[in-house]
Amino acid sequence: MATEVKREPITREINSIIATDCGSTTTKAILIEKVDGVYRLINRGESPTTVEAPFEDVTAGVRNAVHELEELVGRSFLGPNGVVTPTQPDGSGVDIYLSTSSAGGGLQMMVAGVVKSMTAESAQRAALGAGAIVMDVISIDDGRKPHEKIERIRHLRPDMILVSGGIDGGTISHVVELGELISAAEPKPRLGIGFQLPIIFAGNRDARKFMLDILAKKVDLRVVDNLRPVLEMENLGPAREEIHNLFMEHVMAQAPGYNKLMQWTEVPIMPTPGAVGKIMQTAAIESKMNLIGVDIGGATTDVFSVFGDDHEYFNRTVSANLGMSYSICNVLLETGVANIMRWVPFDIEEADLRNRIRNKMIRPTTIPQTLQELVIEQACAREALRLSFIHHKSLATGLKGVQKQRDISEAFDQSGSGDTIIDLMNLGMIVGSGGVLSHAPRRQQSALMMLDSFQLEGFTELTVDSIFMTPQLGVLSEVHPRAAAEVFHRDCLIHLGTAIVPVGSAPKEGDPCITVTAKMPNGETLEKVIPFGSIAVIPLSEDEYADVDCRLAPQFDLGNGKGRNVHRDKVRGGVAGGIIIDARGRRPFLLPEDKPNRIRKLTEWFVSLDIYPMDILAKYMNQGNG
Repeated sequence: MATEVKREPITREINSIIATDCGSTTTKAILIEKVDGVYRLINRGESPTTVEAPFEDVTAGVRNAVHELEELVGRSFLGPNGVVTPTQPDGSGVDIYLSTSSAGGGLQMMVAGVVKSMTAESAQRAALGAGAIVMDVISIDDGRKPHEKIERIRHLRPDMILVSGGIDGGTISHVVELGELISAAEPKPRLGIGFQLPIIFAGNRDARKFMLDILAKKVDLRVVDNLRPVLEMENLGPAREEIHNLFMEHVMAQAPGYNKLMQWTEVPIMPTPGAVGKIMQTAAIESKMNLIGVDIGGATTDVFSVFGDDHEYFNRTVSANLGMSYSICNVLLETGVANIMRWVPFDIEEADLRNRIRNKMIRPTTIPQTLQELVIEQACAREALRLSFIHHKSLATGLKGVQKQRDISEAFDQSGSGDTIIDLMNLGMIVGSGGVLSHAPRRQQSALMMLDSFQLEGFTELTVDSIFMTPQLGVLSEVHPRAAAEVFHRDCLIHLGTAIVPVGSAPKEGDPCITVTAKMPNGETLEKVIPFGSIAVIPLSEDEYADVDCRLAPQFDLGNGKGRNVHRDKVRGGVAGGIIIDARGRRPFLLPEDKPNRIRKLTEWFVSLDIYPMDILAKYMNQGNG
């Protein structure tokens, strides 16, 4: 029986580290060294991933990326058997080499449970948290007939299946029914023809002998502790650890060149999303604040959250069809053209907008060549992020099926247990990643995209990942937490600023909302009066802090209750201007429905944050038809 394995941090002296991330298209290598007693990023290299033909050897891309590092720093790191470890007397090599991977499609899983909203959802959370893409969720009550479920299991060919169901001592017959469906389907793995498909059973312990009888001869069955031993508790650790083990044994072992790569590193290769989740958890614990992270890519958008008094609630979701290149037309389809056009501050025909979005899908590696194209791409990004966050909140919930005592204020709330645990008023930091956020021409654009799409509340630090090194830092945090934390905060995160967002509404635009008084680092006091519907900035650089007092109009709340003033020490500034006060109020805030007023408000917000060069944007606004 598997138990949760906690890798022990390496205790020997580590002064130099190379970590690689083998992505689906690009392999990225970073060099970290201890400088004056502190771990810092020294340089980075990248190369096309070589997991597919004609190379079919992932180590070729790793060698190319590390070779670029060699050229940049003027030292030798490679030998005949890969990255040289430990550091040699002549100065070549490094003390440790680590890697993550999502090449070859990453980890693709199917999960199954007895009740869709209970054990199947717990299985989904376990798989997502381990870094998998969940291809489908099978349950007894999912509305499909048995033959449809069998056909679906047979057709998908996942890397592995996670089966849950029944509390310990609970239902056996329904769990056995799941086993019989899988047995009838005789599923085959995506990689490694001739190998048995790995299946993890994490359900009712009383059903184990039946599952062994049904499945042991047809699949590679692994048994771990129950995901839901009782209704009131979720135990995801053992299942996630076994997913990581099987990812190494089955998925990575079948991908071209990975057997060789695994011999280069003393630490198991982690799935890229699992490693990103790991550094998000580490960062939340280190900074003692609740955290949300988002990685918006070309095909998918991953959202991570860490909440709770002891940061015990970690969730990850993958919106598999919401991205900025390959999946950008899915964003258009799911949100509708009107929701994208509402973020565009100039007239443009619907047909023209659709064609521009389709062109991006046809040519996914292109980047915007004009300001007009950039505005449209960032409008799409707002909607992709918004939809992905809605999806995340629907899965980041308390346990369904659990009875809880309610007070009179909750008596008429019919949502029951399973409410989302995402509490934006108690969110401390948001970390944005992916090209559209990390590489926006102006940092203010990234800040406003996150404010608009996540509809933040209260005090939140806005940050972006500078060069997408979070996967490498995630696997590093498993064995050297200090090095990972120091590089994450000093070299990975770019602080955009702190958002102050009062929640509420006023009868009309321009009514009183919030007055912010800031004691600046130079001892001066700066006061800003921000009316309802506006955005303002208190200038403060990235490494400066101010003490702020917020006086609120009676109908607005900053976490202390409506109309109650709030004081906050050491509010951090950032490269996007400083402290951003967003007084747009109601959540979700509403843009004016008539076009002239909507364009007027967008323009006002863009000017207040210096989002775009307005002299160029004005040309599009005056053209009438975009």
